[in-house]
Amino acid sequence: MAAMPTAAANGIEICYDTIGDPADPTLLLVNGLGSQLLSWDPEFCAALADRGFHVVRYDNRDVGLSTHVDARVDVLGVMRARAAGEALPPVPYTLSDMAADAVGLLDHLGVDRAHVLGASMGGMIAQTIAIEQPDRVITLTSIMSTTGDPDVGTPTGEALTALLAPPAQTREEYQESLVAHAAVWGSPGLYDTDRLRALGGAAWDRDHDVFGVGRQMAAISASGSRSAALAGLAVPTLVIHGTADTLVQPSGGERTAEVIPGATLLMIEGMGHDLAPPLWPQIIEAVTAHAAANV
Repeated sequence: MAAMPTAAANGIEICYDTIGDPADPTLLLVNGLGSQLLSWDPEFCAALADRGFHVVRYDNRDVGLSTHVDARVDVLGVMRARAAGEALPPVPYTLSDMAADAVGLLDHLGVDRAHVLGASMGGMIAQTIAIEQPDRVITLTSIMSTTGDPDVGTPTGEALTALLAPPAQTREEYQESLVAHAAVWGSPGLYDTDRLRALGGAAWDRDHDVFGVGRQMAAISASGSRSAALAGLAVPTLVIHGTADTLVQPSGGERTAEVIPGATLLMIEGMGHDLAPPLWPQIIEAVTAHAAANV
Protein backbone atom coordinates (compact mmCIF):
# COMPACT_ATOMS: atom_id res chain seq x y z
CA MET A 1 0.00 0.00 0.00
CA ALA A 2 1.26 3.47 -0.90
CA ALA A 3 2.12 5.81 1.96
CA MET A 4 -0.90 7.71 3.23
CA PRO A 5 -0.86 11.41 4.14
CA THR A 6 -0.90 12.69 7.70
CA ALA A 7 -2.44 15.80 9.21
CA ALA A 8 -1.41 17.81 12.25
CA ALA A 9 -4.66 18.05 14.20
CA ASN A 10 -5.50 18.73 17.83
CA GLY A 11 -1.87 18.38 18.88
CA ILE A 12 -1.34 14.97 17.27
CA GLU A 13 -0.68 13.48 13.84
CA ILE A 14 -3.57 11.75 12.10
CA CYS A 15 -3.07 9.35 9.21
CA TYR A 16 -5.88 9.55 6.69
CA ASP A 17 -6.96 8.57 3.20
CA THR A 18 -9.46 10.06 0.75
CA ILE A 19 -11.54 8.44 -1.98
CA GLY A 20 -13.55 10.30 -4.59
CA ASP A 21 -13.79 13.86 -5.86
CA PRO A 22 -12.84 16.56 -3.32
CA ALA A 23 -15.49 18.78 -4.92
CA ASP A 24 -18.21 16.41 -3.69
CA PRO A 25 -19.67 16.65 -0.17
CA THR A 26 -17.32 15.08 2.37
CA LEU A 27 -18.37 11.92 4.20
CA LEU A 28 -16.13 11.40 7.23
CA LEU A 29 -15.92 7.75 8.35
CA VAL A 30 -15.08 7.24 12.03
CA ASN A 31 -13.67 3.90 13.16
CA GLY A 32 -14.66 1.64 15.99
CA LEU A 33 -12.62 0.36 18.92
CA GLY A 34 -9.11 -0.71 17.99
CA SER A 35 -9.80 -0.66 14.28
CA GLN A 36 -7.71 1.11 11.67
CA LEU A 37 -8.87 2.99 8.61
CA LEU A 38 -8.36 -0.31 6.76
CA SER A 39 -11.57 -1.54 8.37
CA TRP A 40 -13.48 0.70 5.95
CA ASP A 41 -13.17 -1.65 2.98
CA PRO A 42 -11.89 0.07 -0.20
CA GLU A 43 -14.80 -1.38 -2.18
CA PHE A 44 -17.28 0.00 0.36
CA CYS A 45 -15.59 3.42 0.19
CA ALA A 46 -15.52 3.35 -3.62
CA ALA A 47 -19.22 2.54 -3.71
CA LEU A 48 -19.92 5.57 -1.48
CA ALA A 49 -17.71 7.74 -3.71
CA ASP A 50 -19.70 6.52 -6.71
CA ARG A 51 -22.81 7.86 -4.99
CA GLY A 52 -21.34 11.37 -4.90
CA PHE A 53 -19.33 11.52 -1.67
CA HIS A 54 -15.76 12.61 -1.06
CA VAL A 55 -14.96 9.83 1.42
CA VAL A 56 -12.43 10.41 4.20
CA ARG A 57 -11.25 7.57 6.42
CA TYR A 58 -8.61 7.91 9.11
CA ASP A 59 -6.86 6.21 12.01
CA ASN A 60 -8.09 7.32 15.42
CA ARG A 61 -5.38 8.17 17.93
CA ASP A 62 -3.75 5.05 19.39
CA VAL A 63 -4.27 2.87 16.31
CA GLY A 64 -2.64 2.52 12.94
CA LEU A 65 -0.26 5.24 11.84
CA SER A 66 -1.77 8.08 13.86
CA THR A 67 -0.14 9.26 17.11
CA HIS A 68 -0.03 6.69 19.90
CA VAL A 69 -0.31 8.05 23.43
CA ASP A 70 2.46 6.93 25.78
CA ALA A 71 0.37 6.26 28.90
CA ARG A 72 -0.85 3.29 30.88
CA VAL A 73 -4.41 3.25 32.12
CA ASP A 74 -6.37 1.03 34.53
CA VAL A 75 -9.16 0.10 32.13
CA LEU A 76 -11.02 -2.23 34.47
CA GLY A 77 -10.63 0.30 37.30
CA VAL A 78 -12.25 2.98 35.13
CA MET A 79 -15.09 0.62 34.18
CA ARG A 80 -15.69 -0.42 37.80
CA ALA A 81 -15.62 3.17 39.06
CA ARG A 82 -18.05 4.28 36.34
CA ALA A 83 -20.44 1.43 37.19
CA ALA A 84 -20.27 2.27 40.91
CA GLY A 85 -20.66 6.02 40.41
CA GLU A 86 -17.27 6.64 42.02
CA ALA A 87 -14.45 9.01 41.09
CA LEU A 88 -12.66 7.73 38.01
CA PRO A 89 -8.97 6.89 37.83
CA PRO A 90 -7.12 9.24 35.46
CA VAL A 91 -7.49 8.61 31.74
CA PRO A 92 -5.22 10.03 29.03
CA TYR A 93 -8.15 11.25 26.91
CA THR A 94 -11.91 10.99 26.39
CA LEU A 95 -14.26 10.75 23.43
CA SER A 96 -14.33 14.57 23.35
CA ASP A 97 -10.62 14.57 22.55
CA MET A 98 -11.17 12.00 19.81
CA ALA A 99 -14.01 14.12 18.41
CA ALA A 100 -11.68 17.13 18.38
CA ASP A 101 -9.14 15.03 16.46
CA ALA A 102 -11.74 14.43 13.75
CA VAL A 103 -12.67 18.10 13.54
CA GLY A 104 -8.97 18.96 13.35
CA LEU A 105 -8.70 16.65 10.35
CA LEU A 106 -11.61 18.45 8.68
CA ASP A 107 -9.80 21.73 9.36
CA HIS A 108 -6.67 20.36 7.70
CA LEU A 109 -8.70 19.30 4.67
CA GLY A 110 -10.42 22.68 4.46
CA VAL A 111 -13.84 21.11 5.00
CA ASP A 112 -16.28 23.40 6.81
CA ARG A 113 -19.11 20.89 7.12
CA ALA A 114 -19.28 17.15 6.52
CA HIS A 115 -21.61 14.22 6.65
CA VAL A 116 -20.27 12.26 9.64
CA LEU A 117 -20.72 8.49 9.88
CA GLY A 118 -19.37 6.43 12.76
CA ALA A 119 -19.57 2.75 13.60
CA SER A 120 -19.53 1.38 17.17
CA MET A 121 -17.05 3.55 19.13
CA GLY A 122 -16.93 5.61 15.95
CA GLY A 123 -20.65 6.23 16.39
CA MET A 124 -19.95 7.51 19.89
CA ILE A 125 -17.27 9.84 18.53
CA ALA A 126 -19.57 10.97 15.71
CA GLN A 127 -22.33 11.71 18.24
CA THR A 128 -19.82 13.71 20.28
CA ILE A 129 -18.78 15.74 17.24
CA ALA A 130 -22.45 16.55 16.58
CA ILE A 131 -22.98 17.52 20.24
CA GLU A 132 -19.88 19.66 20.64
CA GLN A 133 -19.48 21.13 17.15
CA PRO A 134 -22.88 20.81 15.43
CA ASP A 135 -22.05 23.54 12.93
CA ARG A 136 -19.48 21.17 11.37
CA VAL A 137 -22.00 18.35 10.79
CA ILE A 138 -24.45 18.26 7.87
CA THR A 139 -25.85 14.87 8.85
CA LEU A 140 -25.00 12.28 11.49
CA THR A 141 -25.15 8.54 10.90
CA SER A 142 -24.61 6.36 13.97
CA ILE A 143 -24.15 2.66 13.18
CA MET A 144 -24.17 -0.19 15.74
CA SER A 145 -23.51 2.29 18.53
CA THR A 146 -25.13 3.54 21.73
CA THR A 147 -25.62 6.52 24.02
CA GLY A 148 -23.29 5.57 26.85
CA ASP A 149 -26.21 4.79 29.17
CA PRO A 150 -25.41 1.74 31.30
CA ASP A 151 -28.83 0.13 30.82
CA VAL A 152 -28.70 -0.20 27.02
CA GLY A 153 -26.35 -1.51 24.35
CA THR A 154 -24.47 -3.78 26.73
CA PRO A 155 -22.66 -6.83 25.32
CA THR A 156 -23.83 -10.35 25.95
CA GLY A 157 -21.69 -12.35 28.36
CA GLU A 158 -20.05 -14.24 25.49
CA ALA A 159 -19.28 -11.01 23.62
CA LEU A 160 -17.85 -9.33 26.72
CA THR A 161 -15.61 -12.33 27.39
CA ALA A 162 -14.32 -12.21 23.81
CA LEU A 163 -13.80 -8.45 23.99
CA LEU A 164 -11.76 -8.66 27.20
CA ALA A 165 -9.69 -11.70 26.17
CA PRO A 166 -5.89 -11.28 26.19
CA PRO A 167 -4.70 -9.60 22.98
CA ALA A 168 -3.16 -11.58 20.14
CA GLN A 169 0.63 -11.91 20.29
CA THR A 170 1.32 -12.90 16.68
CA ARG A 171 0.06 -12.00 13.22
CA GLU A 172 -1.67 -15.36 12.79
CA GLU A 173 -3.29 -15.12 16.24
CA TYR A 174 -4.64 -11.70 15.33
CA GLN A 175 -6.05 -12.95 12.04
CA GLU A 176 -7.76 -15.86 13.77
CA SER A 177 -9.07 -13.58 16.53
CA LEU A 178 -11.00 -11.55 13.94
CA VAL A 179 -12.59 -14.76 12.65
CA ALA A 180 -13.36 -15.91 16.20
CA HIS A 181 -14.91 -12.55 17.08
CA ALA A 182 -17.05 -12.64 13.96
CA ALA A 183 -18.44 -15.97 15.13
CA VAL A 184 -19.53 -14.25 18.35
CA TRP A 185 -20.83 -10.91 17.10
CA GLY A 186 -20.65 -10.88 13.31
CA SER A 187 -23.66 -11.07 11.00
CA PRO A 188 -24.55 -14.78 11.01
CA GLY A 189 -23.84 -16.39 7.66
CA LEU A 190 -22.85 -13.10 6.02
CA TYR A 191 -19.26 -12.34 7.06
CA ASP A 192 -16.35 -13.46 4.89
CA THR A 193 -13.56 -15.25 6.78
CA ASP A 194 -11.04 -14.81 3.95
CA ARG A 195 -11.66 -11.04 3.98
CA LEU A 196 -11.26 -10.98 7.75
CA ARG A 197 -7.94 -12.85 7.65
CA ALA A 198 -6.65 -10.54 4.91
CA LEU A 199 -7.72 -7.49 6.93
CA GLY A 200 -6.12 -8.91 10.06
CA GLY A 201 -2.82 -9.53 8.31
CA ALA A 202 -2.72 -6.07 6.74
CA ALA A 203 -3.66 -4.39 10.02
CA TRP A 204 -1.04 -6.33 12.02
CA ASP A 205 1.69 -5.47 9.52
CA ARG A 206 0.76 -1.79 9.75
CA ASP A 207 0.53 -1.54 13.55
CA HIS A 208 -0.19 -3.73 16.57
CA ASP A 209 -0.19 -1.62 19.72
CA VAL A 210 -1.84 -3.84 22.35
CA PHE A 211 -2.18 -0.94 24.81
CA GLY A 212 -3.90 1.49 22.46
CA VAL A 213 -7.16 -0.45 22.54
CA GLY A 214 -7.20 -0.27 26.33
CA ARG A 215 -6.80 3.49 26.27
CA GLN A 216 -9.68 3.77 23.81
CA MET A 217 -11.83 1.53 26.04
CA ALA A 218 -11.04 3.76 29.00
CA ALA A 219 -12.04 6.82 26.94
CA ILE A 220 -15.43 5.26 26.21
CA SER A 221 -16.07 4.39 29.84
CA ALA A 222 -14.82 7.72 31.20
CA SER A 223 -17.05 9.70 28.83
CA GLY A 224 -20.31 8.47 30.37
CA SER A 225 -23.80 9.04 28.99
CA ARG A 226 -24.55 11.35 26.07
CA SER A 227 -28.34 11.04 26.29
CA ALA A 228 -29.06 14.45 27.81
CA ALA A 229 -26.87 16.20 25.25
CA LEU A 230 -28.26 14.12 22.38
CA ALA A 231 -31.77 15.18 23.39
CA GLY A 232 -30.83 18.73 22.43
CA LEU A 233 -29.34 17.81 19.06
CA ALA A 234 -30.64 19.57 15.97
CA VAL A 235 -28.53 17.60 13.47
CA PRO A 236 -30.40 15.31 11.03
CA THR A 237 -29.63 11.82 12.30
CA LEU A 238 -29.85 8.29 10.92
CA VAL A 239 -29.35 5.40 13.33
CA ILE A 240 -28.56 1.97 11.87
CA HIS A 241 -28.38 -1.15 13.99
CA GLY A 242 -28.52 -4.89 13.47
CA THR A 243 -30.99 -7.22 15.10
CA ALA A 244 -28.21 -9.80 15.61
CA ASP A 245 -25.68 -7.49 17.31
CA THR A 246 -24.36 -9.12 20.49
CA LEU A 247 -21.50 -6.66 21.19
CA VAL A 248 -23.66 -3.53 21.28
CA GLN A 249 -27.11 -5.01 21.62
CA PRO A 250 -29.97 -3.43 19.61
CA SER A 251 -31.24 -1.45 22.60
CA GLY A 252 -28.22 0.83 22.12
CA GLY A 253 -29.37 1.91 18.69
CA GLU A 254 -33.00 2.10 19.77
CA ARG A 255 -32.12 4.42 22.66
CA THR A 256 -29.97 6.59 20.39
CA ALA A 257 -32.85 7.09 17.97
CA GLU A 258 -35.29 7.59 20.83
CA VAL A 259 -33.38 10.47 22.45
CA ILE A 260 -32.28 12.39 19.32
CA PRO A 261 -35.14 14.58 18.07
CA GLY A 262 -36.40 13.48 14.66
CA ALA A 263 -33.87 10.66 14.27
CA THR A 264 -34.62 7.86 11.81
CA LEU A 265 -34.01 4.30 13.02
CA LEU A 266 -33.13 1.57 10.52
CA MET A 267 -33.00 -1.89 12.07
CA ILE A 268 -31.39 -4.38 9.69
CA GLU A 269 -32.56 -7.95 10.14
CA GLY A 270 -29.70 -10.39 10.65
CA MET A 271 -26.97 -7.75 10.88
CA GLY A 272 -24.46 -8.25 13.67
CA HIS A 273 -21.65 -6.01 14.88
CA ASP A 274 -19.97 -5.66 11.51
CA LEU A 275 -20.41 -4.32 8.01
CA ALA A 276 -20.68 -7.62 6.16
CA PRO A 277 -20.40 -7.20 2.36
CA PRO A 278 -23.92 -8.49 1.58
CA LEU A 279 -25.30 -5.62 3.71
CA TRP A 280 -23.38 -2.87 1.92
CA PRO A 281 -26.03 -2.01 -0.69
CA GLN A 282 -28.72 -1.45 1.97
CA ILE A 283 -26.40 0.64 4.17
CA ILE A 284 -25.06 2.70 1.26
CA GLU A 285 -28.57 3.38 -0.01
CA ALA A 286 -29.73 4.50 3.44
CA VAL A 287 -26.71 6.78 3.95
CA THR A 288 -27.09 8.28 0.46
CA ALA A 289 -30.82 8.91 0.91
CA HIS A 290 -30.21 10.48 4.33
CA ALA A 291 -27.63 12.86 2.88
CA ALA A 292 -29.80 13.73 -0.13
CA ALA A 293 -32.72 14.61 2.14
CA ASN A 294 -30.55 16.97 4.18
CA VAL A 295 -28.35 18.87 1.73
